[in-house]
Amino acid sequence: MPQQTTNYGLSVSIGLSYDQAVEKTREELAKEGFGVLTEIDVKATLKKKIDVEFRPYIILGACNPPIAHQALSAETDLGLLLPCNVIVYTDDAGKSVVAAIDPVEQLKLAGNPAIEPFAKEVRARLERVLDGVAS
Repeated sequence: MPQQTTNYGLSVSIGLSYDQAVEKTREELAKEGFGVLTEIDVKATLKKKIDVEFRPYIILGACNPPIAHQALSAETDLGLLLPCNVIVYTDDAGKSVVAAIDPVEQLKLAGNPAIEPFAKEVRARLERVLDGVAS
C-alpha cells in the first residue's frame, strides 16, 4: 500500500534491486496506460555535469495520453504541470523506493475544478502502479 510520504507524493519501499525496481515500475506504468515520455538518470547527470557521486536515482516522466488529452482540453496551460513524475532510487538502507507525484495535490495549483476528476483518476492509477510494484 502506498504511503503519503510527503504532502505531494506517494511511495513504497521494496526489496528489489534498483534495476529490478526500475523495470517493474515501467511494467506497472504500462499496465495502467502510462508511457514514459522523459527519463532522467540523476546519478549519471550529476556525475557528468558537476562531477559528484549520487545514489542510483531515476526520474520517469509518465503520461496517460487519453487522460492528458482530456485534461489539456479542459485547460490548455495544464501542460506546465505535466507529465507526472515517478522516481526510483536507492535509500540509505539499500532498499529501493518508488514514488509518484500526487496529481491531486499537483493539479490544485491550476485552481480549476474541471480538472479534479482527471487528477483523481490519475492518482488512482498511480496508486495501483505502486501497489503492483510492491507486490
